[in-house]
Amino acid sequence: MSEHECMTRVMYFESNRSSPEGMLAVGTVVMNRVEAKEYPNTICAVVGQKNQFAPGVLSREMGKGSRLAAQMATKVMKGGRHRYVHGAKFFHTAGMTFPYTNMHYLVEAGGNVFYEKRKNARRKGDPAFINPPGLEAANRAARTMLTGYQTTAPQTTYAYPSPEAIRAQTEVQAQPQPQVVPMPAAPPQAATFAPAPASAGSAMLAPISIDDVIATNGGY
Repeated sequence: MSEHECMTRVMYFESNRSSPEGMLAVGTVVMNRVEAKEYPNTICAVVGQKNQFAPGVLSREMGKGSRLAAQMATKVMKGGRHRYVHGAKFFHTAGMTFPYTNMHYLVEAGGNVFYEKRKNARRKGDPAFINPPGLEAANRAARTMLTGYQTTAPQTTYAYPSPEAIRAQTEVQAQPQPQVVPMPAAPPQAATFAPAPASAGSAMLAPISIDDVIATNGGY
């Protein structure tokens, strides 16, 4: 079995299977043990130690969530670490309590709480562990490590006109505009008919009486 598969398996079986930050924290513990003198110096040897991790961690079948675990295993093996786990080599399921006073708690992630062993780190009457300030930033960093980009929802940017543009537009609107005066419609004109001018031709054609002809020629 490869080192990558051993890391994938311990992340899958020891953490919330939808939590990249929880998987990163488990992987950090494994690497802390690999680098410590009191533990084996390979990932598979550390994960396979008796009574250290979930039963069947190297043999049970994985299902949904194994792809995420494989991705986070790659990140850890390339140097990725959970910043709040620090040098911790131990963790247990969140919500459990123990009477020991040498458990110095560091962070909760992926359904587990991670701790270092320190002499007189706690007293029996101490309150329950509280996550350190800035944990959400560390969790975002873990998700960014997985995806390669920030996972916060994108913010919409709205463009607003500058104060100068608003002022100029207000001044234009405030200037008096020329009034358009509608011209009155001309009243309808009555049709007029002028008499046709008299012409020589028309005078020649005008009818005359016989008396006019006799008087003109000196008669009567």
